Amino acid sequence: MQPIHTLHDFFMRTGAEVRAYHLGRRVEPCTLETLADFEAGDLPWPCPWQSQARVGLVFRLGDMSDPLIWFLALPLDEQGRLVPASRDAFLQRLLETLGRSVQQVGRSEPGESIDNLMKDNPLAFTPSLHFQAMLHARASHDMGKPASPHLEPVEAYLSGQQPLDWQALGLQGLADYAVRLDEEASRMLAERLPALPGEVLTSLCYCLEHVDMPESLALALRRRGEDAAAAGEIESFCACVRAVSGAAMAGEWFDTLLDDPNACGPDLLAAMAGRGWRHLEHAERLPRFLSRLAETPQADFAAMARDLALIPRLRLPVLMVLREAAPDSAIGQRLAGLGH
Repeated sequence: MQPIHTLHDFFMRTGAEVRAYHLGRRVEPCTLETLADFEAGDLPWPCPWQSQARVGLVFRLGDMSDPLIWFLALPLDEQGRLVPASRDAFLQRLLETLGRSVQQVGRSEPGESIDNLMKDNPLAFTPSLHFQAMLHARASHDMGKPASPHLEPVEAYLSGQQPLDWQALGLQGLADYAVRLDEEASRMLAERLPALPGEVLTSLCYCLEHVDMPESLALALRRRGEDAAAAGEIESFCACVRAVSGAAMAGEWFDTLLDDPNACGPDLLAAMAGRGWRHLEHAERLPRFLSRLAETPQADFAAMARDLALIPRLRLPVLMVLREAAPDSAIGQRLAGLGH
């Protein structure tokens, strides 16, 4: 057997049934080819978050009845490529643990010993509850498994068929609903949006931000978001902005919001950068976004600009905007304050 140098090698050589998911900006599938190229140093991580490649690995080894899930945060360098030392140390421990479990008489199930690796693993992290729920929902859907029992009451409530106490709705049910959203469910949800309590709306939006949606639902979310902003409900407003980030019309809404200095608080700018980064790959929108970011004292300009520059498709455009900023502009003054 050839030596195992990468996580991809480990899964391929052990014959594991494995699915990988991005867990940085959105919960979405990650191809094993992407993981292999990234680990080989041939590719920067496509969706970095806070200088990490956050990935969820759902896999079975041998005769495992239930899959294991690893949440790993792999460190990135300034170019968005893997810093391999921590990964290598984790692999070494993994192989040693597997070797010991094989040698123990009567142990044919490696799952328990492998799972224990995560308890003191410096690469392990705990995603937010919404990310965990979305990963479980997407993995179950991708593997052809049924949704959780929480989906049925959520569907009944959001379709208006059954007046339930919204506080009884489970987060996992909202995640299952978002992953399985189709045209008919989107239409019914768009009609229900104006009547949803703010707490339900916000939790639902934190799930919808991970999926692409029809324009009709995105427009309904925009209207609800604008109503929330007018009422001073900033959390619901920003949640709606995040939710529509998977729709083509989001860029146009971003433009309208960036034109209004009163709308662009730190939470809104963070929502745009964190979930709507694809819409910032735009010759005019990106400089306007960075200017608003620089003009917002409460926003961490350096951290957010650095995080955007780690995204491969945004790296050169962000650096060009920063380099070309006039010294007396908001961006130029922010950069001067950093000692550049």
